[in-house]
Amino acid sequence: MSLATIPEASKWASEFLEKEIFPTNISYLVQYGKVKKYGENGSTMIDLNDLKKYYDSYNGKREESWKKNLGNDLNWTLSFDNLREKDTTKHVHRLHPYKGKYIPQLVEYFLDKHTDDFKKETYFKTGDIILDPFLGSGTTIIQSLEMGIHSVGVDVSEFNCMISSCKATYYNDSYLEKAIKKLIISLDSFEHDNKIKEFETELLVELAKFNNVYFPGSDFKYKINQGSFNENKFATEKEKEFLPIYQKLIKKYSIKIKQDSKLSFLDTWFIENVRLEINHVFNIIKQEKDVKTRKILALILSRTIRSCRATTHSDLATLKEPQFTTYYCYKHKKICKPLFSIATMLNRYAIDTLNRIREFYKLRKPVHYSVLTGDSRTVNIFEKVEKQNQEFSKILKKQKIAGIFCSPPYVGQIDYHEQHAYAYDLLGFKRKDELEIGSLYKGKGIEARKSYVQGIVDVLNNCKKYLKNNFDVFLVANDKFNLYPEIAEKSGMKIVNQFKRPVLNRTERDRNPYSEIIFHLKKI
Repeated sequence: MSLATIPEASKWASEFLEKEIFPTNISYLVQYGKVKKYGENGSTMIDLNDLKKYYDSYNGKREESWKKNLGNDLNWTLSFDNLREKDTTKHVHRLHPYKGKYIPQLVEYFLDKHTDDFKKETYFKTGDIILDPFLGSGTTIIQSLEMGIHSVGVDVSEFNCMISSCKATYYNDSYLEKAIKKLIISLDSFEHDNKIKEFETELLVELAKFNNVYFPGSDFKYKINQGSFNENKFATEKEKEFLPIYQKLIKKYSIKIKQDSKLSFLDTWFIENVRLEINHVFNIIKQEKDVKTRKILALILSRTIRSCRATTHSDLATLKEPQFTTYYCYKHKKICKPLFSIATMLNRYAIDTLNRIREFYKLRKPVHYSVLTGDSRTVNIFEKVEKQNQEFSKILKKQKIAGIFCSPPYVGQIDYHEQHAYAYDLLGFKRKDELEIGSLYKGKGIEARKSYVQGIVDVLNNCKKYLKNNFDVFLVANDKFNLYPEIAEKSGMKIVNQFKRPVLNRTERDRNPYSEIIFHLKKI
């Protein structure tokens, strides 16, 4: 056995893999039981032989394994597997969760890079204009701002446009900081039911005692990762064993869990005290006079309440049913509890938001952007941009748009409005589910596919009116039904290249190998 500290293991791994491995990367492996933890005089130690075994079985064979499942045409360069999570969620990109978005490095690669190491062909240059007709959470326009490229984003969802606008907005830093502090203080002084704090304090003590005995952190995770332990059976037993302790505390402090009404999303998916805190904070936000500040505060609250829904940690991305009791958490490998207050999350996300906005200030370039709420099949981009920004409108009409980079919705995979149902409920935006292309509720059958093809074609044909003659269009799609050759043809375009990339680090519990294709289209 060759024991090493976390920093020593980091240095060893960097040399072994010939790329920089940070101490945080090693700590992650220990925390999630990928390698075994040893203790020596109170410090964490790991066996370098164990670490080598992990890298040999995982890093060395992952590319080979994925290509075996998905095909040898997989472009591993576009996996960006060398990046840390903090790189792929840098600055304002993480201001609000959004299911189905791509990482900013993918945008960077195609907006600023080339087809291969020999041709050195550049698609876009500083001062060009890029269009994203399926804006989503705004990854393309944020990267365009960072790279000195003007941008226009269009989305049918008002909330998506709010997310993107908040990320891209310039704020008065000192004013925003004061507004955030005021918001946090307002919740600290709000106590609808002071028994909640006492109840949670005792519950956390009981959970810690129980988890320390039956789910001892990294040791338990390491045991699971070895594959010889029945996690489900053990978890179910211990979940039932802890439940009476939880129920006894609920009764002791007379805690009201469920709300009386079940009419809306906010009624159904939040514990009573959480809902009252949400209402209190939102009322404070509505009193803010500065529109830009009011919107970013509302976005912070939206991000907060998403994390405070009464659901398991594993099901945050795809809700199943309300979770009002303690439960075994497949993410954290221990007994977890629902949230009874938004205070901790609000404080964390408020500070994080301010820091991320400041980080982006240092990187963004003085270029124009426009976020347009509308249907990309029919939207008049010139007209809408002119109403927003006349200076940008002149540039737009003079040089036109150089190309498109976007990820159209996939067939029958996500209901884009429903994923933010809590925000629509809270903010009062009108939902336009019927205008979504390829929604989950429309299914994946033959009629759904025909409708999808026509929808994407209509978007591309409308957007072509605003593009230069020699445009470049990049569409990121999981084309399992082989629809994009037909889409290209009906849009008067041809597929000149395609790049198949593995999608790593997915948030869902389904971690099966998964790929998407970036189609490069040009005018016929």
